[in-house]
Amino acid sequence: MYAQMVKSTGKALKTREEMSPEEAAFQDRVDADIKIEPKDWMPEGYRKTLIRQIGQHAHSEIVGQLPEGNWITRAPTLERKAILLAKVQDEAGHGLYLYCAAETLGVSRDDLTEQLLDGRMKYSSIFNYPTLTWADIGAVGWLVDGAAIMNQVPLQRTSYGPYSRAMIRICKEESFHQRQGYDIMMKMAQGTDAQRRMAQNAMDRFWYPSLMMFGPSDKDSVHSAQSLAWKIKIDTNDELRQKFVDQTVPQAEYLGLTIPDENLAWNEEKGGYDFSEPDWSEFFDVVKGNGPCNKERLAARNKAWEDGSWVRDGLLAHAEKRAARKTAAE
Repeated sequence: MYAQMVKSTGKALKTREEMSPEEAAFQDRVDADIKIEPKDWMPEGYRKTLIRQIGQHAHSEIVGQLPEGNWITRAPTLERKAILLAKVQDEAGHGLYLYCAAETLGVSRDDLTEQLLDGRMKYSSIFNYPTLTWADIGAVGWLVDGAAIMNQVPLQRTSYGPYSRAMIRICKEESFHQRQGYDIMMKMAQGTDAQRRMAQNAMDRFWYPSLMMFGPSDKDSVHSAQSLAWKIKIDTNDELRQKFVDQTVPQAEYLGLTIPDENLAWNEEKGGYDFSEPDWSEFFDVVKGNGPCNKERLAARNKAWEDGSWVRDGLLAHAEKRAARKTAAE
């Protein structure tokens, strides 16, 4: 998913007896699938977890424009350029929806952005990998957006109302993104030998980073248990990763592409594929800021933040003057 390794609280799940009356009433609402709204009472841990998760998700949408925006001027046809422009525009919109959802929890998007720029907040590790060829744009759409959809569709049922509602529109648009990527890969796979090699190379480089998007196994995590209980999180990382592999293998076979995993095999007993775990040491290294494009991505966001300061200052000054005039008129 776009929000990896989001911690909830540092404490174990409370029993019903350990909960305060407010906490028990809150949990009853969550268990009954009644959406939590901004003005409702909520545990502080719930609020902080949502800020971290939604903030990281929003940052990922914004930073996620960079690997694809890199190819807008180099798309092979005008049609492909128009489609890619629409997709990148969608990602910007997704980030704005999510920042708005986070703001309902009492944090400003300026605060969230500053936390991203100084390293206190992260974005998805997948966007620290370069898009070297046009086939990589196909792999990003097919695999990366496919993995995102696998997580985001359940988030339409998440317990926090503004987040849940934002995900409904986001999921519709992400489905277009995934189709766009698969269409690129299909054209490449049906093309020349060089194009097929390019498609396979993109698959080889993006397969394991896509599996990493779901985060490490959380079966023993106290944090995941709490997020699941609060229905901030709907499925475990391992469940989502398994669903993604089971969905993607037949698609790759149809394209004639080979998934780079010698251990990939159908397991009749569990009704799904067995597959190799990603190299989690690589994942943690990228998360720490040592990926191929970490510095480049943050430099781009810092430049955008600094270049846009005059616009933000102007809008703020205008809003203050407008409010002052309204007050004076009253």
